[in-house]
Amino acid sequence: MNISFENPDKVNGLLTITVEESDFQDSVEKTLKDYRKKANIPGFRPGQAPMGLIKRQFGASVRYDAVNKFVGEQLYKYIKDNNIQMLGEPLPSDKQETPADIEKPAPYTFVFDIAVAPEFNITLDGRNKIDYYTIKADEKLINEQVDMYAGRAGSYEKVEEYDGEKNDMLKGDLRELDAEGNTKEGGITVEAAVLMPSYIKVDEQKDLFKGAKLGDIITFNPRKAYPEGEAEISALLKIDREVAKELESDFSYQITEISRYKKAEINQDLFDQVFGKDEVKSEEEFRNTIAESLKPQLETNSNFKFLLDVREYCEKKVGELTWPDALLKRVMLLNNQDKGEEFVEKNYAESIKQLEWHLIKEQLVKAAEVKVEDADIREAAKEMARMQFAQYGMTSIPEEYIDNYANELLKKREAVDNFVERAIDVKLAAALKNTVTLNEKEITLDEFNEMMK
Repeated sequence: MNISFENPDKVNGLLTITVEESDFQDSVEKTLKDYRKKANIPGFRPGQAPMGLIKRQFGASVRYDAVNKFVGEQLYKYIKDNNIQMLGEPLPSDKQETPADIEKPAPYTFVFDIAVAPEFNITLDGRNKIDYYTIKADEKLINEQVDMYAGRAGSYEKVEEYDGEKNDMLKGDLRELDAEGNTKEGGITVEAAVLMPSYIKVDEQKDLFKGAKLGDIITFNPRKAYPEGEAEISALLKIDREVAKELESDFSYQITEISRYKKAEINQDLFDQVFGKDEVKSEEEFRNTIAESLKPQLETNSNFKFLLDVREYCEKKVGELTWPDALLKRVMLLNNQDKGEEFVEKNYAESIKQLEWHLIKEQLVKAAEVKVEDADIREAAKEMARMQFAQYGMTSIPEEYIDNYANELLKKREAVDNFVERAIDVKLAAALKNTVTLNEKEITLDEFNEMMK
């Protein structure tokens, strides 16, 4: 066997491998002997068929597999032993003038195009100054959280008059009307139909409910109220969507109940519901505890922005890189055969940006000696679980529930890959914050969100 590698422009490599008969013959013979032992050929006892017959039936495919396996093993071994940073997979080269005919005796020559990563070196230390935005839990943010908790712990109470500004919920009886405005015989009737006029799409129809009181009868038209809302009409009138498409009738709606949502009082009951029995005993403690509970998520946001700024800083420091564009487009097309060349051309520039950051990040991770353990991946899954619970205002979740939810998330292979990347990002951000000089700035969450648009 002989392997040679040419890489004159540093990014477009050409690897040539010449295979001799002796490189794979032992493997072929061993495989054919195994075939003979297992072969069940009419006229011969198992394991007693002539080797010549075995070779005629299986020799070509066994030989083909053995050569392919040997070439693959030697190719990747050479790349690893010579520290070639290959991008994607080796591709058959059009510089190979004639394909290897495996049915004929060796030698066989195979030529591969190798996309090689551009050479660069990126290091960060205290001489590098990068912005770090600390997001403070200001009064506005805390007020919003208090209001959110009070809203989620609230309840409906009965009232006498509808107020559109408060998203009141009505309950009443719906009856379809004929052209004269009378109840239509055999028409659609719905008892105790729930309606929230504030969600009606057309103001003219919404205004019909202004100042309505318990017992009032309102005449309105569902089709005019929801011009393109077959789903809303079918749900309100409990009819099929196809029927809803054709419906043009007016309806009477006699109000039998008006309910108004009232937020919970800011008191001990709310404190206990949010943070557990007697964990918080005053509004001041409640607000302080909210501020503390926000810190991990705010720090996560800060670290996310920090890594974005690290990326931008490093990309500028690395400068313009030369890429094996033609080869990488072939690799991309190979991986997206169902999407075609137009997809490759449209998305190639963005894929190069992502690839550049991947290579930069590899160097940063190696320099920082970042290593991800199973515990780090699990913690990333638990962080995701806490965030999902927090979206529903559930902040004091027992660790047992967090663990169980994390276990379910970790059963998905794609999710595990994401958690690995997340764990790397967490450790890398922590390491770089201790490596570079931070240009620290304190901002509000509103300012942060505006900056991230």
